[in-house]
Amino acid sequence: MQVLNYTEFRRNLAESLDMVNDNSEIVVVARSKGKNVVVMALEEYNSMQETLHLAGSKANQKKLDAALEELRTGKSYKHPLTGK
Repeated sequence: MQVLNYTEFRRNLAESLDMVNDNSEIVVVARSKGKNVVVMALEEYNSMQETLHLAGSKANQKKLDAALEELRTGKSYKHPLTGK
């Protein structure tokens, strides 16, 4: 994670955005009065939103926990994809 002040970020905007997209880097832009912002790639943001949604209900959490437990205990299996 990079922390840049507003002036640095503005001065190097293209480079900062390239770093975010090309390296999956998260940039914190430090602003006055503690009103900082986070810059991240849209793909990373969407992934976080999906994770929050999946873990957002007790029912989903139970299903995910059960699936992880199956993987840990070797109760899962691989099967071929159907060719449609």
